[in-house]
Amino acid sequence: MFELSLPHILLLLVIAMLVIGPKNLPEIAKTLGKIFGEFQRAADDLKREIRTSSETKPADNPEQKDVKSEESAAKPENNTAASDSTAPPEKNS
Repeated sequence: MFELSLPHILLLLVIAMLVIGPKNLPEIAKTLGKIFGEFQRAADDLKREIRTSSETKPADNPEQKDVKSEESAAKPENNTAASDSTAPPEKNS
């Protein structure tokens, strides 16, 4: 959609040099570089914060789900021994 090739970039630099001037162009480029660097650091910090907050949620942690399923599989239920299909049902009279 919006592609910049080398000739386009060179044309933009020439126009910027004519409009801004060769003396101010390095200062503006340095300022823009600092702004983009700070933006990138802020974006990285936000990604890191989102990643750590999602790791602390118990529902999102697959290792914690496996531990719970293993614990429930290891504990037999109380009704499993009494509900044997071959044994006749008990009558309370």
